[in-house]
Amino acid sequence: MASAGGGDCEGAAHEADRPHQRPFLIGVSGGTASGKSTVCEKIMELLGQNEVDHRQRKLVILSQDRFYKVLTTEQKAKALKGQYNFDHPDAFDNDLMHRTLKNIVEGKTVEVPIYDFVTHSRLAETTVVYPADVVLFEGILVFYSQEIRDMFHLRLFVDTDPDVRLSRRVLRDVHRGRELEQILTQYTTFVKPAFEEFCLPTKKYADVIIPRGVDNMGPSVHLSAETQRHTDAPGRKTVCFTSNARSALGGHPSRRVALGSGAADPALSVSAAVACRDGERGS
Repeated sequence: MASAGGGDCEGAAHEADRPHQRPFLIGVSGGTASGKSTVCEKIMELLGQNEVDHRQRKLVILSQDRFYKVLTTEQKAKALKGQYNFDHPDAFDNDLMHRTLKNIVEGKTVEVPIYDFVTHSRLAETTVVYPADVVLFEGILVFYSQEIRDMFHLRLFVDTDPDVRLSRRVLRDVHRGRELEQILTQYTTFVKPAFEEFCLPTKKYADVIIPRGVDNMGPSVHLSAETQRHTDAPGRKTVCFTSNARSALGGHPSRRVALGSGAADPALSVSAAVACRDGERGS
């Protein structure tokens, strides 16, 4: 059993016993190899959490990929040949995913599975995730289930050109030891159709759409790390998401959410000025 960001530590166990406020849960979706993980890592970097020891880290990144179902012998044989659809909603253990996220939102310590993409199997070992102030949950279908979608306080969609995504996926899967022909066959047979049927339609649920991912933090999304001059916490870092793209909110006013961290306040704070759609809950 490993702790998130490193090995088990007695100090981390003591940290888990302390009372925690409910975390701010952010969902990050987008097609395969769109840059979801990179966007999450950029947010962590801008908040200065990438240089913090995992025992004191107040931001956690989790991937939907950890929640693939345990395959039968027949399914695993297909997977090794590139003939299993990992991009279909049924490929995920949605009950376990929902239960884990529910416990995270309640501020509980959880164990999340570890998935081996080479052998296409769930390992016996798990990762321990301790309570955090902000949790980023990324994956291709994190907005597909309404039960899970409604748990997010903020939803980001990373919108990247299909050709760019394909090239990234090819490089990634070749690195995992797969043959090019198998990669391309799987992409055209499963990945592309599943993106168009299941992932792309969930773009409408996003509060903020990030075109070209981390390469573009410009017109549609303003993402910055800045020093607050008028605050009780000098040196405080803030990451602001401001959606100016009307398509991101279906033509409704923009949504602004700020995440902040500072030496004077060891916890991450979340402030939001939200203009929600009619009937949509505020953060």
